[in-house]
Amino acid sequence: MNKHKQKIVYFGSDSICLPSLDWLSTKGAERWDLLAVVSQPDRKQGRGQKLKANPVAEYAKERGIPLFQPDKPSEDLVQFLEEHEVDVSFVMAYGHFLGRAIREASRLGMVNFHGSILPKYRGASPVETAIASGETETGVSLMQIDREMDAGAVADMEVVSIEKEDDALSVRMKIGEATIPILKRSMEDLLNNELAFKKQDEESISHCRKLTKEDGLIDFELSAEAIYNRWRAFKTWPNSFCFHGENRIKVGQMEICESALSANELSLTCGSVILEKDSLKVVTSNGLISLLELQKAGGKMLKVSDFLRGYAMKSGDCLKGQKSTPLVV
Repeated sequence: MNKHKQKIVYFGSDSICLPSLDWLSTKGAERWDLLAVVSQPDRKQGRGQKLKANPVAEYAKERGIPLFQPDKPSEDLVQFLEEHEVDVSFVMAYGHFLGRAIREASRLGMVNFHGSILPKYRGASPVETAIASGETETGVSLMQIDREMDAGAVADMEVVSIEKEDDALSVRMKIGEATIPILKRSMEDLLNNELAFKKQDEESISHCRKLTKEDGLIDFELSAEAIYNRWRAFKTWPNSFCFHGENRIKVGQMEICESALSANELSLTCGSVILEKDSLKVVTSNGLISLLELQKAGGKMLKVSDFLRGYAMKSGDCLKGQKSTPLVV
C-alpha cells in the first residue's frame, strides 16, 4: 500500500458516467482520493422549469463529494487542479471543450472514456450513430485528450454487443458498465505513469456529427431495417416522428414486417399507409414497417388500435418525412 494517496478529479455530466464515477469513488480508498467532480450547471427542466441537477452532479451532491459546476471551465478550475496537485483527471460525456491549460493542469494529464471503438465514430454521437448504422457491436475507449476531438492515443478498449432489441439507452448502459473492466486493468499503471498509449490508425477514422431534432423525422425512402435502426438510435432523443397532412405524429414503438411486399404494395409510394384491422403498416423502399404506438401533438402515446379509434386515417394516405442526412461525416 502506498503511503501517499494520489488525487483524481472526474469531469462528467451524463448517466453514462455513473458506473466509472462510482467505481472510482468507492474502490480506491487505499490508493487514491476522488478529490472533486466537475459537471454541467443545474438546468431548468420539465413543464415547471425547475432547476434540476444532471445525474453526475446529483451523485456528487448525495455523497458529499466536492462539486464544481461552472458555465465553462475557467482559470479558477486550472488553479484548483494545480494547487491541489491532482495526479490525473478523468473525463466522460462532460459537454465542454477542454483547453490546453486545463488538460495539462493535472500531473499525469487527462484521460477520456469515449463511447466507441476508436478510431471509428469519433465525435458527438458515437452510440446513436453505431445503432443507426446497423452495427452489431461497439464499445468504449480509454484515450488521452488532444486538441483535435477524440484524436488522442488509446490505451485500452472494451467491446459491447448491440442486440436487435437494444436502443440508445440500453447501449449507453452497457458502455457505462464497460468502463469498469478497463479501470480494473489500467488504473495501477495509469497512476504509476506506466500505461502505454497507442496512436490511432489514421486510415480507419470516421466522424459522427451532433444530432438535431430534424434527425427524428422519418425518411420512408430508406429500407425498413434502416428506419428501424434509426428509431432505436433516436428513441431517447430526438425520437422518431412524421407528418400526416399538417399533423405531427410521434412514433413510440415500431417493428419490421417480415413478409415481403405484395405486387400491389410494390406500386405504392414510400410512406403510404396500409390499414388492416388494428394494424398500421407503412411502405418503405424495401419492405414494410409496422407502427405499434403513436402520439399526436398534445395527446398521449397510444397503441395504434386506440390511436386509430380517435384519429382519422385511411389506407392509401401518405405519411411525410424528409430525406435523412448522413450521420457519419
